[in-house]
Amino acid sequence: MASNRLRAPLVLALAALLVLGGCAGRRDRGIIVDTKGVNPSEYQRDLAECEAYADQVQAGEKVAAGAVGGAVIGGALGAISGSSERARRSAVAGAAIGGTGGVADAAQERRQVVRNCLVGRGYRVLN
Repeated sequence: MASNRLRAPLVLALAALLVLGGCAGRRDRGIIVDTKGVNPSEYQRDLAECEAYADQVQAGEKVAAGAVGGAVIGGALGAISGSSERARRSAVAGAAIGGTGGVADAAQERRQVVRNCLVGRGYRVLN
């Protein structure tokens, strides 16, 4: 019976991580470039190339590592209470929190790659 009660939160946590993981790969990285004097078609080509570099960031690995780390820490903290049920719930919660942190780290790294690439190509990045 306890495994059925844990299955639903685990499925929800994993679904949330998949959705958030998809957001980490979004093309809109929120980078603002001063376009005064910039050829729009050349900029779009450069941006696409820079985003291709950013796609090399291993988002899935960062999410998985965060989820595993969170599950271990959450499970350990829950186990301190002496209850295996609480340890399981804490592990699920820790996995969700850790995975979300991994998504944020991957998104930040991708944004930084695009930013650095554009700056390296001579664009004035404003943020």
